Amino acid sequence: MGYAYDPELAPVVAALPRLDLGDIGRARAVLLAMRERMPAFAAPETVEISRRAIPGPDGAPPLEVCVISPRGRAGLAPALLWIHGGGFVLGDIDGDLPSATHIAVQAGAIVVCVGYRLAPESPYPAAVDDCYAALCWLAGHAGELGVDARRIAAGGISAGAGLAAAAALVARDRGGPALCLQLLETPVLDDRADTDSMRAFNDTPLWTRDNAVASWLAYLGPTPPDPVPAYAAPARAVDLTGLPPAYVVTCEFDPLRDEGIAYAGRLIRAGVPTELHHYPGTFHGASGAGAGTAISGRMVRDRTEAIQRAGAPGPAAAGA
Repeated sequence: MGYAYDPELAPVVAALPRLDLGDIGRARAVLLAMRERMPAFAAPETVEISRRAIPGPDGAPPLEVCVISPRGRAGLAPALLWIHGGGFVLGDIDGDLPSATHIAVQAGAIVVCVGYRLAPESPYPAAVDDCYAALCWLAGHAGELGVDARRIAAGGISAGAGLAAAAALVARDRGGPALCLQLLETPVLDDRADTDSMRAFNDTPLWTRDNAVASWLAYLGPTPPDPVPAYAAPARAVDLTGLPPAYVVTCEFDPLRDEGIAYAGRLIRAGVPTELHHYPGTFHGASGAGAGTAISGRMVRDRTEAIQRAGAPGPAAAGA
């Protein structure tokens, strides 16, 4: 069916390939081919990028992280744990380096990207355990990294945003690192796939209801736990009190739209300081796929400014 996309995004939609997670191997190949057609990423001289192997969760293999640090910074910097998207089954650190580096440069933050294990090879709870381990490593090595431990955020797009929301829940429940922000752009939150937007949009760019169902099946396994834990699907969390401030993004023509709006509303009612930004005429992934358009530029600027606000030093940090 036809959708009233932003006029600048309409030609972008026509050029996007269709991803079908019914065949995960093929979907991975399509994603890789898309990346190979793009110009190679060249890091600006204003940042230093290093890769490290850090301890994974107990009994799990080491994790790869990529640390992006602005050069010439004075004093301790805010930090962001950046979690890539991909429906729990696609993606890696390299695919998100341009976005993560842009955040580091524009927000003046140290960004740590985590290469978590993917489903179906490593189903739940592997990804959320990996992301929480990376968050604990970041907080535990704040001094070495030049990070102000009081100004650590976690965020991502799509499944990465869902994993950031899950990491925030785990940190709250386990008394883990205190986050200054959970940045949830078009988050994957609800395995039930029964919202109005999820039912309506099965022919939209980059994400569809069929893909959502396939990704949850891969992540939760053929016999999902009953009940599905909130750390797997944060929309199932009963209590959202005590969570860090949230910045939630939704797109009009995205199957994930309504679960993001609903989660933001629940956070607000739970007393969590929350911003909800809904962008008309957009689709899932428009902030990246629509690079060069006015609406994409606004989405990226708004996201960067939210990170800057969250990472701005308060009186205690400024006097440290």
